[in-house]
Amino acid sequence: MDAAARALAEPTRREILRLVRDEERTVTDIAQQFPVSRPAISQHLRVLADAELVTVRSEGTRRFYRARPEGLAELTEWLESFWTSSLRRLAIEVEREQWNNRKHEKVDDD
Repeated sequence: MDAAARALAEPTRREILRLVRDEERTVTDIAQQFPVSRPAISQHLRVLADAELVTVRSEGTRRFYRARPEGLAELTEWLESFWTSSLRRLAIEVEREQWNNRKHEKVDDD
């Protein structure tokens, strides 16, 4: 999870991951989308591969990259735990507010 979080901390790598989310692409194809050199993109791809966020397939001298969604599973689960916890706290607060409103309505009716 830490490697994935570190890899995704860099905006260029997030954009690369978005580019290879739905289809595999070559380094050259990816590099054409950015104002940086092909070697710089290769370094970003290496970080994404080391974090297991992309898969690499070689075909002759070309390398194809594709997002590996399962590489995000642990990070996604961790982030969702915050969402679940927040929703639980929100539900408790809503129920408390509703209970207080009913309590005040009953007092006003008396």
